[in-house]
Amino acid sequence: MKKSSKSKLTKIICLGYLIYIILVLLYFYVFTSSNLPLKYKGTFVDPHTFMNHKEANLSASYSTLKNVLYFISLPLDWIVLSLLLLSGTIERLGDSLSKLTRFKFIQVFLYFFFVSIITYIVTFPINFYRFKLSTKYGLSVQTFNGWMKDEMISFWINFAMMFFVMYVVYLLIKKQPKKWWLTAWLLSIPFTIFLTFIQPVVIDPLYNDFYPLKDKKLENKIVALAHEANIPASRVYEVNMSTKTTTYNAYVTGIGKNARIVLWDTTLKGLSEEEIMFIMAHEMSHYVNKDIYKSMFGILAGSLVGLYIISRLMNAALSKSRNKNASEKMAVILTLFLIISGIVGFISDPISNTFSRSAEKRADLFAVKLTKDPEAGITAFQKLSRNSLAQVNPPFLVKLFRYDHPTMLERMKYLEATERVNRKK
Repeated sequence: MKKSSKSKLTKIICLGYLIYIILVLLYFYVFTSSNLPLKYKGTFVDPHTFMNHKEANLSASYSTLKNVLYFISLPLDWIVLSLLLLSGTIERLGDSLSKLTRFKFIQVFLYFFFVSIITYIVTFPINFYRFKLSTKYGLSVQTFNGWMKDEMISFWINFAMMFFVMYVVYLLIKKQPKKWWLTAWLLSIPFTIFLTFIQPVVIDPLYNDFYPLKDKKLENKIVALAHEANIPASRVYEVNMSTKTTTYNAYVTGIGKNARIVLWDTTLKGLSEEEIMFIMAHEMSHYVNKDIYKSMFGILAGSLVGLYIISRLMNAALSKSRNKNASEKMAVILTLFLIISGIVGFISDPISNTFSRSAEKRADLFAVKLTKDPEAGITAFQKLSRNSLAQVNPPFLVKLFRYDHPTMLERMKYLEATERVNRKK
């Protein structure tokens, strides 16, 4: 590509990003509103009925800022990589690395380290502002040093895993130019299963301290509830999150013997026993319905389609390049892979989120059936909304791209409908 063409494309990308930022701001501050439809005003789903006036206003402003930051920061990695590619920096870096060492392993390592550092530095101000925002709004009690520690752990874990992926992908592209995507997918199967196994016992403890649930009376009730659902005596873990956040959470992770039901200690302090039992029943549904296995299958099915699309787009991009040697350059190939895979992954989010929301709704209804207490679910969701300053009814694009759970409005509505049906029986 000629220098003039590259310069023009660079300007188009920068101008396009500026226009994108303006559109994001217009969408959230002009065209959408956090207000509920009139028919819900004053009802149990209206934040003003379970939040005070200050909390309701904070929820609206915090959620909007958080969503704006998400969408503004979303394309930054792709833009930075595209500009590095167009400027020739990536190609020069690859040439320098090939002269430095003949070992492709070291070349890929140094290339990906450079790219990771650059993208981290560019996105750091937004990530730091996001941290300060959560502190300002009372959702985080973590110190800057604690936050940076978690940042560094995340950086190196992501770097290690992605470097391994990048190196394998590059080798496959060189050895199997036409079928590399299929072999990469086949190799991703054991890799995905392995990560699912090790996350709860190796990766998660790097961030927090996990220990058996301290409240043995509550633990016995949870185990008894698990037996009602025909679940073997499950592992219930408590995690020390109160040193970092004030928000609530509970989740199920891992598979087989490594499966864990986890409660944040903030959840134990903030919710009633009935609400905790409802949340636990929800998590048990994921075990009963084998949602972790289904999720793993969905990830693998999606990655098969995604890798094929990525390979086609990469071939198209390389074939249109006027640099005949582009397809032979490691740094160019891997940069294209990072850009295209990132965009393809983002575009696929609405599909995966749709399936996830369906599973989460099924888990809510399972919890109602198991506990026979939909009211506990409603009050739990009200507390979760208030505690995390979450929007009860988020804008359409936020739900589409960010929500892997139904909105709080939807969850409280179908639980109330279930409660109404139960009262009639």
